[in-house]
Amino acid sequence: MTDHERTRAVRLLEAQAKAERLFAEIEARGLVAPGKGERAVSDEVRDLANEMFGTTRHWHKRIVRSGPNTLKPYRENPPDRVIGADDIVFADFGPIFEEYEADFGRTFVLGDDPVKRRLRDDLPQIFAAGKRFFADAPDITGKQLYAEVERLAADAGWELGGWHAGHLVGEFPHESIDGADTESYVAPANGTPLRRTDKAGCVCHWILEIHLIDREREFGGFHEELLTL
Repeated sequence: MTDHERTRAVRLLEAQAKAERLFAEIEARGLVAPGKGERAVSDEVRDLANEMFGTTRHWHKRIVRSGPNTLKPYRENPPDRVIGADDIVFADFGPIFEEYEADFGRTFVLGDDPVKRRLRDDLPQIFAAGKRFFADAPDITGKQLYAEVERLAADAGWELGGWHAGHLVGEFPHESIDGADTESYVAPANGTPLRRTDKAGCVCHWILEIHLIDREREFGGFHEELLTL
C-alpha cells in the first residue's frame, strides 16, 4: 500500500469515527424526540456537527425520517412529519471532515414496540453479515453483494427498501456518483468487482447501507457505514 493510500484509509476512518461520535451525542442529548419535526431535528444535528467539529458542509442531503417516511428511499422527499411517541426514526448524514466524506446512518426507536425494536437490532447484524460476506469473497461484484444483503434481509423477515445497498465514498468532491452509473453502487446491475481502482488509479472504498422495511406495518430502518475499512 502506498503512503497516499494509507493516508486515504486513515482519513476515511477518522471521518467515520467523528460521525460515530456525532451520532452518540445525538442520542445523549435526546435530539430525536416526540413532538419534533423531522426537519427541525435535521437542523439540530447540522448545528451539533458544527459545534463539535466545525463541520458546515454535507456532501449529500441530510435525512431524518420517521414512521411511514422511513419506507421512502433516498431519492424521495416526503413531507416533513412530526415524530410520534411510539415512533421509529432514522438519520442519514454525510458530513465532510477535513475534505473527507463520512456517510453514517442509524435508527432510533421511541417506545417499546417489539417489532420496531427487532428491526433496529437486526440492522447492525445484517450489516456485519454483509461485511463478512464481502471480506470472504476477493472478487465479489456489486450484484453479488446486493443479492446477499437481500437474502439476509428476507431471512430476517424484512424487505430491502432501495434499489442499491451501498456506494463509493472518498475525498470531497469525490468522483461524481451518477444515478445512471451502476458501477458506483452495490446494485443488481453492477457486475464489476468492488475491489478495483478508480479512474485516478486510487483504491475504491465503499459504503454499505442497509435499508430494511416492513411494508405491511409501514415502517423501516437504516444503518450504514464503511464497508471496505
